[in-house]
Amino acid sequence: MYKNNQTTITEVILLGFQSSKEISIVLFILLFMVYVLTLFGNLLIITLVYYNKTLHTPMYFFLIQLSLSDILLTTDIAPYLLYTLLHEGGTMSFTGCIFQQYIFDVIESTECLLLTVMSYDRYLAICKPLHYTSIMNGLLCVILTIISWLFCIFSTSIAAMTIAWLDFCGPNIIDHFFCDVSPVLKLSCSDTFWVQLDMILNSVPLLFFPFLIIIISYTYIIFTILKIPSKTGKQKAFSTCSSHLTVVCIFYLTLIVIYDLPTSGQSLTISKAVSLIYTVGTPLMNPVIYSLRNRDIKMAFAKLRKSFGNF
Repeated sequence: MYKNNQTTITEVILLGFQSSKEISIVLFILLFMVYVLTLFGNLLIITLVYYNKTLHTPMYFFLIQLSLSDILLTTDIAPYLLYTLLHEGGTMSFTGCIFQQYIFDVIESTECLLLTVMSYDRYLAICKPLHYTSIMNGLLCVILTIISWLFCIFSTSIAAMTIAWLDFCGPNIIDHFFCDVSPVLKLSCSDTFWVQLDMILNSVPLLFFPFLIIIISYTYIIFTILKIPSKTGKQKAFSTCSSHLTVVCIFYLTLIVIYDLPTSGQSLTISKAVSLIYTVGTPLMNPVIYSLRNRDIKMAFAKLRKSFGNF
């Protein structure tokens, strides 16, 4: 996979958050709690959906996939981040760095497609209710999920290989807490044109088309809800997609802030803080949003707690 005769960097140094020992310890405790809560929250969502037959619907099937991706994302980033906080930075093999970046890219692109599939599911449920069960059946759910994961794995593999085949001659210091694509490319001493071109081409099917589909889906959803005569009917229809819409807004807003807004004049600390919200905070927000705003999840949790109370 690597051209060893041209790659001189064998390991990279991640600086993480450069702060005092006291602040690092406080950050470690907070982020460790966030990591544990993220795992617990997403595993709880998976457990509730799995054991409650009333939640065996396409929307909650896709929610399980979203929770799995959140668990993988936070596990890809958080453990080594916690390590760098305790050791004031850390050393990672170059192969491990590329692998961390690859897993991050796979998960983030998969979440884009999963959120798009979920928006299509909400479109069918609200705009085509009579045809919903016949169209969004179990087989289609599985097919859409497999396509989402496999397509992202394949497309990001190409990007990872193009990066791995670059020449990396040093320095080997990354002023970040994980191996994101931009700081990794700064270590290369060869032309990164083809890598950047591949990233732009990949962003079309993995980011822009999904975002366009989400916009179109919710445009139809909003117009359909507005046509409902009763206020109660409107609220009930909107409640079925409000959690997903909130997650979509948070996901794309943080994505735009990190990768699309100009970074000139922006301190590295602010950039790291925003990335921290995106990589560690968002996976915790998703189960919280679905737990607080979704009546079915609340009822399933109450039922599960009651059943445990009977033992």
